[in-house]
Formats: sequence, C-alpha cells, structure tokens
Amino acid sequence: MTTNKPQYVLSLDLGTTGNRAILFDAEGNVVSQAYKELTQYYPKPGWLEHDPREIWEDTLWAMRTALQKGQISATQIAAIGLTVQRETCLLWDKTTGRPLRNAIVWQDRRTTPLCNQLAKQGHASEISERTGLVLDPYFSATKLVWLLEDAQKQDPPVELENILAGTIDTWMLWNLTGRQVHATDDSNASRTMLLNLASREWDPKLLELFAIPAQIMPQIKPSFGEFGKTDPDLVGASIPITTILGDQQAALFA
Repeated sequence: MTTNKPQYVLSLDLGTTGNRAILFDAEGNVVSQAYKELTQYYPKPGWLEHDPREIWEDTLWAMRTALQKGQISATQIAAIGLTVQRETCLLWDKTTGRPLRNAIVWQDRRTTPLCNQLAKQGHASEISERTGLVLDPYFSATKLVWLLEDAQKQDPPVELENILAGTIDTWMLWNLTGRQVHATDDSNASRTMLLNLASREWDPKLLELFAIPAQIMPQIKPSFGEFGKTDPDLVGASIPITTILGDQQAALFA
C-alpha cells in the first residue's frame, strides 16, 4: 500500500548529450530513472546548437516516465534538484514561451572574433578581475551578444521588452514553474562572464560593455533554497525546486 507522504527526491540531470530524470528514495537509493539522448546541431564548422524545446519536452517525458517506472505518485516527491550543462544559453519570448532560435552550446566558438576584438581593446584583464574568468567564447556573455544581434536582424526586429535570457537552468525553471520564475543560481551565473564575484550580482559595467539589457537577465539566487514550485499540471503535484547547480559543481558536491 502506497502513502502520499513525501519520501522521494527527483533529480534532473540535463547534460550536453542527453536529459535524465532519476528518482531517489529517502536512503539515497535509485528507485527509477529515464533518459533521452539530445540532438546535436552543427550549422557551421565550430558551431553547436541545441533545441531548447527538445530539452524541455524530453525532460518532461523523463520526469513522467521515472515516476511511472517507479510506481510513485508526484505527491510523494519532497523536492526536485536540477543540474545542467552550464554556459549554454538562449533567448525566448516570455509572451509566447518560444525560443527565438536554438540555444548556443558551451562548446560553440562562433564568437571568437568578438572575444579577440575585446582583448585588443584592453578589456580582458578587467573581465578577469570582475568575474574570475578568462575572456573566451566558452562563456555565455558573447553568446548572448550574438543572439541579441541576431534577434535585431529579424524582420520585424524582436521587441526586447518581451525577451528573457538565461542558461539552461533558467529556461527549465521558467517552464517547470509554469512560466512564473525567471532565475538562476550562483554556480551557473558565475559561468556567464557577467557575474561580479564580489557583489554576486550581474555586473553593470560588463552588461554595458556587452550591450546586454539588465532586465532580460534572471534573478540570481543561492544554489540551495526554494526556487519555486512545479506547475501541478505537469506531473500531478506542486513540487518544490530546492537546488540548482552547474553539472561540475553538482558532481563535486555529490
């Protein structure tokens, strides 16, 4: 006989090559899991993209499948933890919920010319001092610049007041909470090349340097704490989302 007392934890591991949901019991044992491989898109040499809608749909499928395989009711889930590939980022329309285009993956090198230009202008040392990161296309900042410039090339140009930005954790949190919460955690924010390590906030000078509007960026929260609750229509219960971590930080913690 099953009980509805919360006694399980659902972990969402959203990586570069696939998306997984793992159900753990109170002793940390794996009860069930579900995984789906993620399509890799290579539009040009050195470019790599993911379809954010595929990430969301596959994750929702994995959550539902793990619950079904474990014969667990969503009301028995005490909390959800989320870990993601880190620097991959996207823009989406907060009205329609649709991404403007595919997400640019952390491995993508299309913004190398912009990084070289910024280095020649003498910005590399200041960026490093403020963020702790080297100036490189690996990080999210120049990817967001590329995405914003691409949005303005559309006909008609995208209205920025309708746009939200974020890494994959932000995109997933927004969808999991029924489009209510636009936030990220310290570990993912620290990989954007926009977080000031001293203030633990988006750095106004770097946002200005990269011409990224502050209002499109997510709220930064501690990695451990309640980020919001799932839309009950997704899996049948409103479940607290209590942890978000970048993948390597999550592995270190584990």
